[in-house]
Amino acid sequence: MSSLQMKNFLRKNPNVRTIRVAACDLNGQPRGKRVPSRFADKIVENGTRFPVSVLNLDIWGEDIDDSPLVFESGDRDGVLFPTERGFLPMPWLEAPTALLPIWMFREDGRPYEGDPRHALRAVLDRYKARGLTPVVAVELEFFLIDDSGRTLEVPISPRSGKRRKAAETMSIRALDTFDIFFTDLYDACEAMDIPADTAISEAGLGQFEINLMHGDDALRAADDAWLFKWLVKGLARRHGFAASFMAKPYEDYSGSGMHAHFSVLDEKGRNVFDDGGSKGTDTLRHAVEGCLSAMKDSALIFAPHLNSYDRLVPGAHAPTGLCWAYENRTAAIRVPSGAPAARRIEHRVSGGDVNPYLSLAAILGAALNGIEDGREPPEPITGNAYALDLDHMPGNWSDAIEHFEKSEIMPRIFPEELIRNYLLTKKQERHYMAELSPKEQVEIYLDTV
Repeated sequence: MSSLQMKNFLRKNPNVRTIRVAACDLNGQPRGKRVPSRFADKIVENGTRFPVSVLNLDIWGEDIDDSPLVFESGDRDGVLFPTERGFLPMPWLEAPTALLPIWMFREDGRPYEGDPRHALRAVLDRYKARGLTPVVAVELEFFLIDDSGRTLEVPISPRSGKRRKAAETMSIRALDTFDIFFTDLYDACEAMDIPADTAISEAGLGQFEINLMHGDDALRAADDAWLFKWLVKGLARRHGFAASFMAKPYEDYSGSGMHAHFSVLDEKGRNVFDDGGSKGTDTLRHAVEGCLSAMKDSALIFAPHLNSYDRLVPGAHAPTGLCWAYENRTAAIRVPSGAPAARRIEHRVSGGDVNPYLSLAAILGAALNGIEDGREPPEPITGNAYALDLDHMPGNWSDAIEHFEKSEIMPRIFPEELIRNYLLTKKQERHYMAELSPKEQVEIYLDTV
């Protein structure tokens, strides 16, 4: 959307009285301002300003105690400009409101390297320099939750007035139970131009999954995932319950993931993973090797919170072993079957609680490392990955922090400033989470991630 189109959006929608300008912080939280719509043209033309440190807050929205972005630097401002997405409606709010997504730059016009959207853009620039374009789609799992009582429960059915406490994998009845919510959600996605496709009920208690359609703009795919999470949580509250993408709200049920599917096109639009058969090309295998080699070091991106590691346990529909396979959902990396022209990689590690920009940057950056290095992965597994003797993902938050901090791979994917800021954030959160009860931990994650 051009500057002129942004201005015309508000002129064509005079009922919109206020706007929100928002950027994505390292935890995936929207940070920004409320602005009367009559002053929106100024932001479209000149951007807006807020402290650089705002993109590096902890999960509570607090400053990072030892961050050089705060007192050491005088808490200086960054300059934030609209992304190419332009204005979007915010259907979960009562008053007509428009959202203007923004991202951060330095005073001299350079992208601010601590902005997660810029981190993904930098990875995509590496692909572009090689004449390659990733095609990306994500699948987002989430829970509908009644959090009004002392314990978390499935919301009461708007149709029957009853509460069914059971997992209902791919149940049409479960979808129909919340038909009004899902109808409103799909209408809202259409209004926001989020390409929501198939919905299913999942294996968790009150758990659902919606797929977002694939496209050859990975930055837009991350935008869609970020906006979708915000929309689902806001719209659920309008319907009288909560929606959460936290990795594991219920101990006895599977957690939520954000699976990413990707292929790669060359300059002629050909899928470089397609060999005309079921196995895929050398390039596919090199991309798989890159993803596997980076998986331990990038665990802190794919499992960013204390609760994330409750999901990554054997036999819980989340991968734990470092392996790949053809058409096997127990593996961390799955190569789905289907038409050779659609040959792709499914990366199954990320929880629903991730920052979509960082997750896609880590996945696509690792895959490109593999393509550049040209190394072969281990042999694909067959059978149940949980039953095999494999190297494993870090089993807890502290181990993941250590792998990320000592990594020689992460600096190939992320800028030094983002790595530093992210580590400071996670170390502070680890310190203060240890002071909270499990109930208090769930309360903060339920509404944020």
